[in-house]
Amino acid sequence: MNQSTESQQSSQPRIPTDSASRPTKTRWWILFLISLLYLITYMDRGNISVAAPEIAREFHLSKTAMGLILGCFTWAYAIGQVPGGWLGDRFGPKKVLIGIGCALGMAPVLNAVAIGFNSLMGARFFLGLAEAGAFPVSSRGMQMWFAPSERGRIQGITHLFSRLAVALTPAFAAAIMVAFGWRAIFYACAVFGFVWAIVFKFLYRNNPEEHKSVNRAELAHIRGVNPDGTIKALHIGRPRVPWRRILGSPNMWYIAAGWCCFFFGSNFYLTWYPTYLREYRHMSLVKLGFLGALPIIAGMAGDLLGGVATDGLLVKTGNAKLARRVVAVPGFLLAGLFVIPAAMTKSPLVSVLCLAASFFCLEVMNGVAWSVCMDVGRQFSGTVSGVMNMCGAFAASLTAIVYGVLFDKGMWIAPFFVTAGVMFSGALIWTFLIDPNVSVIDPPAQPGS
Repeated sequence: MNQSTESQQSSQPRIPTDSASRPTKTRWWILFLISLLYLITYMDRGNISVAAPEIAREFHLSKTAMGLILGCFTWAYAIGQVPGGWLGDRFGPKKVLIGIGCALGMAPVLNAVAIGFNSLMGARFFLGLAEAGAFPVSSRGMQMWFAPSERGRIQGITHLFSRLAVALTPAFAAAIMVAFGWRAIFYACAVFGFVWAIVFKFLYRNNPEEHKSVNRAELAHIRGVNPDGTIKALHIGRPRVPWRRILGSPNMWYIAAGWCCFFFGSNFYLTWYPTYLREYRHMSLVKLGFLGALPIIAGMAGDLLGGVATDGLLVKTGNAKLARRVVAVPGFLLAGLFVIPAAMTKSPLVSVLCLAASFFCLEVMNGVAWSVCMDVGRQFSGTVSGVMNMCGAFAASLTAIVYGVLFDKGMWIAPFFVTAGVMFSGALIWTFLIDPNVSVIDPPAQPGS
């Protein structure tokens, strides 16, 4: 597999010269910083779902109107994906991610001061733009800091933190809302964004070569070693994105279509899941904070397992197509199967347990999809993952609207059958179309070459 070592810096970075045989672990601290960003973004996008009933009552909003508000975030999120990913590829992750952190501090304040439907729509739209570049740019940063054999694992870990946020947010937001009202939730979340941006500014470097805590052994692990024992070279420059090749690649659009299926299913847990449990399953806020977190905890386990499994298969077989597909396809199939009894059972406990099983299986392929963007996009993995996530976000916006409209009509079961069909479609796309071995940035191979 190819791995890019391109940098966005204009000066030659430091190459560690120490002879220590044991690699340092600096890259894992970098991963922790990025994982905290994932956690903050998901707290910001999920906190409104806990307060949705109170917001709807205060502003006299129907479920259809709330669906539009929830969907508005995703539209903006989709619009900003490709520009955000391009900025990260062009100018380096550090500056872009610091800006995103500051925006994540400002966006919740706009939610807190909203006075009705229009201002809520505007606040959620700004939040969507603020978060749009976070994952694509972070993926570019991780592509620079980690070896190909670690891509599934690191993507699984970062997305584990995002799901941890979904698990923690109901209890966190409910406690603040009971004590201080729903607006206080957003003020509390604003602090996290500003603090993260400050810490990230001082601790992160775009490339491991620039970080004083990285020794030669760790750099060799990340970059790879030439036959003569030297570390593979770091190429300097600001690469121009090959837009025509990326957008003209069928594999790019297969990857995007598969991500649409994933995002449609997973977005339910970020939008209507708390409302579903409170209004249809009649759970109290206390139960919501504990029992309602089970699917999210299961999803966290799925993130980690899927990432570790795909990396293990890649190291063992050297076959990226097999390593990615063997994890993704069963995940989609089982996610679709489990969501059906979750909707049809009369027992709230059984419903939650089935949703937990479904979300676990769905999340197994989360890190796989992002790893494939790094596989096929290399030095343009920010742009490539931005294209994928843009398409997925548009699909996710349909989740908020479809569920909102059907729930408004008292149809609490039908949306889950739609989700099951989408999951089965995702399995077919991964089985027959997506190929992690086919680059989306290189010219197509000529017959006989």
